[in-house]
Amino acid sequence: MAHEKRVEIRWSDVDAYLHVNNAVYAAYLEECRDEWVDRVLEGVSDTWDFVLARVAIDFRRELRLEDEEVTVSCSLVRIGNSSVALREQIRTLEGDLAAESEAVLVARDREAARARPLTEAERAAFERVLEAS
Repeated sequence: MAHEKRVEIRWSDVDAYLHVNNAVYAAYLEECRDEWVDRVLEGVSDTWDFVLARVAIDFRRELRLEDEEVTVSCSLVRIGNSSVALREQIRTLEGDLAAESEAVLVARDREAARARPLTEAERAAFERVLEAS
């Protein structure tokens, strides 16, 4: 099941061409992704123990200030040894696809500053999400 978040398009998101700057799409995706991780790992793990290792965005439609809001979605696709892969989308309120993305989050060992395996509790939390899909 996908997690969804509505995000308002702000005046500061619009560039000189009067459309939402492509870098802002990444910020919209991050807002939804962060909220998703917080919910999935609540009481299980510190969400600061995960970092974004990869993000690939395909832009499908420009967004403009007059679109007012977008719906951003995030869903779990795969669980690895130390990572999770996500599918993300940005849609207008009318349902038009503006962007789709693939992202990979990696669990990290803060002290060693490198990837670490998912804990049993983290894996169980992610598996519950995958099973609910």
